[in-house]
Amino acid sequence: MQELISITNKMHGKKVLVIGDMVADVYVDGRISRISREAPVLILEKAGERVVAGGAANVIANAATLGAEVYAVGVIGDDQYAENLRNILKELDVHIEGLVRDKSRPTISKTRIIAGGRATVSQQIVRLDSESKEPLGKKVEAELIAKIDKILPQVDGIIMSDYGSGTITPNARKLITRFAGKKKLPSIVDSRYNIGNFEGVGYIKQNDSELGAFVGHPLNDVTDLIGAGTKILTKLNVDGVLITRGEMGMSLFERNGAAHHIPVSDMSEVYDVSGAGDTCVAAFLLALTAGAQPALAAKIANYAAGIAVRKLGTSTVSATELIFTLERAR
Repeated sequence: MQELISITNKMHGKKVLVIGDMVADVYVDGRISRISREAPVLILEKAGERVVAGGAANVIANAATLGAEVYAVGVIGDDQYAENLRNILKELDVHIEGLVRDKSRPTISKTRIIAGGRATVSQQIVRLDSESKEPLGKKVEAELIAKIDKILPQVDGIIMSDYGSGTITPNARKLITRFAGKKKLPSIVDSRYNIGNFEGVGYIKQNDSELGAFVGHPLNDVTDLIGAGTKILTKLNVDGVLITRGEMGMSLFERNGAAHHIPVSDMSEVYDVSGAGDTCVAAFLLALTAGAQPALAAKIANYAAGIAVRKLGTSTVSATELIFTLERAR
């Protein structure tokens, strides 16, 4: 355990580029007033609204709170949610010069309506998403590539966070993968829908359902998991595959044939898994930049994700929280 604490301390100040789909997670709280006369629906009185970093922006926030010096790269609109994200990241001392404005598209937002009352538990009743489905324009992509090209020589590691909204274009992907391979920089990609496009990246992170979708069948047992992990490892020619498995913990498959199955760090008080994958990716990559062997990096990521799931909503984990948890687990 002391080794994990030492690695966590060494993560401080590591320079990391995070590129991906910037999302504003919006939570609108409403108090239940009555049933509408117009339709059988609740009427809510708005009690508050908050915006937090989501998507790749949550990966960025987690990397920053875990102690990294983070360079954010992505596309935002020219709207209030863009300003919300910029302000959130600036407060975390993130370098935001890599955020490209595109006035032709809105900042991606996911608005959750939360309903509750004095005698009821608050819960999400609907989510409203807003994003452009159009590919990035050539001018915006060129600006994005220029930002990446300028930042890459300054960093110790790279995270690609692909939520399926098109920020990581084929040209951006090729530039990053080639640079990381040439300079032997630790890199990882977390792609919800397009993991097959990331051949040659350092590490891949998937949850078990995403991996099942990639191989074309559900993963019903450890045998299925090993087969799927080995298949994606070989097919995409990567250094390792990190698979999050919910209450079953994590599994890591390495190029050298090693397989590691890591149980959850704490089964108690699991409130919300939102954003835990982002925490996992940030912690794993930072541990690699700090010199950790992949298996130890996965253990640190497992502890960090275990902290995240005990928090409501999309959240971050600090280096202080992680060290405290590691010390308590001794």
